[in-house]
Amino acid sequence: MIVPKLINKNRVRGLAKLDHLFIFLFFVAVISTATAQEVNDNLGIKVVVIDAGHGGKDGGCVGTDQITEKDIALSIALKTGKYIEENLIDVKVIFTRETDEFIELFERARIANRNKADLFISIHVNAFTSERPFGTGTYVMGLAKTDANLRAAMRENEAILLEDNYQERYENFDPNSPESYIAMSLQQSAFLNQSLLFAAGVQHQFSERVGRFDRGVKQAPFLVLHQTTMPSVLIETGFITNPEEEKFLKSELGQDYLASAIYRAFKNYKSEIEGKLKSSYDLAGQIKKTESQENYGREGLVFKIQIATSANKIDLVPENFKGLDSVEVYEGGNLFRYTYGQAADMGQAGELQSKVREHGFQDAFVVAFLNGTRISVKEANELLNK
Repeated sequence: MIVPKLINKNRVRGLAKLDHLFIFLFFVAVISTATAQEVNDNLGIKVVVIDAGHGGKDGGCVGTDQITEKDIALSIALKTGKYIEENLIDVKVIFTRETDEFIELFERARIANRNKADLFISIHVNAFTSERPFGTGTYVMGLAKTDANLRAAMRENEAILLEDNYQERYENFDPNSPESYIAMSLQQSAFLNQSLLFAAGVQHQFSERVGRFDRGVKQAPFLVLHQTTMPSVLIETGFITNPEEEKFLKSELGQDYLASAIYRAFKNYKSEIEGKLKSSYDLAGQIKKTESQENYGREGLVFKIQIATSANKIDLVPENFKGLDSVEVYEGGNLFRYTYGQAADMGQAGELQSKVREHGFQDAFVVAFLNGTRISVKEANELLNK
């Protein structure tokens, strides 16, 4: 049925370097052969890591009848993975845990990074000091803008206190200290837009297909999301402290509904992302590497900073782009994409990206063009190194 503490300068520099690295990892397609079918096979969402929150000695939240978050999260995670495996045979599903075992937050992110996942989904259950709150919410990595969002992150991050040597592993991060979360704001995910896209799809499915109250898409500094290097979300499937919602969460039918909703959101996300990626290539025939292209080197190659995407065309005037002048636009995946500036290599592009982010475009990222045609940053750097 498919129904700070003060953070040291070395860490700051390290985060800056990671920020550039994350940009490279988004275009995961490796164009190594010339046939369109092989290009098609390499593009898109091929690996998803599904993380069941808590586990083992970390029970998470506890309901009124003593049912634990770890058990509900595991059941929904396994059901979600089964839906994906049975209906999307080109996708590899990896679970951070398939039994009641304790997995450190650090290791959950490492599993996703090690397997070069295209999406990370962490499944949880919410809780509050009162029985009244109810509904679902999906979080992406970011600085909490409300006390409620910060409390949710602090509660989930407390799991590190059960880990050995957590002070050293998380560089003296204190999950109970609001000051510790300032450091996390220094790293802006290069995958924020993709994370938001999937999160919105999850909430839509929960609301429209499962009839759950929609608490919206939010940003909060969850450690498990902070350490992943791909689009990532943390899903709160409902409040275990609300008696009525608890009944739904612990029921087989309720868990199946929630899992199928996450699956449908994933299926739609996969389709949209792959459509955008594949539109950059001529899939009607062979990808032609002409002799002139092979000899371009630096000639005809330019890096730009993408600052915005819109379904409707926006006038290229400074007022529409926070005062930036000379903004350009190109089309891809039935969307208008806006870029600023030009650079000859990734070093210059990184400097330009930093300036654009300081100007207010926090999600700006590097794109590359060869003779006016969009190519992956990976391919652009390979051309530079010839």
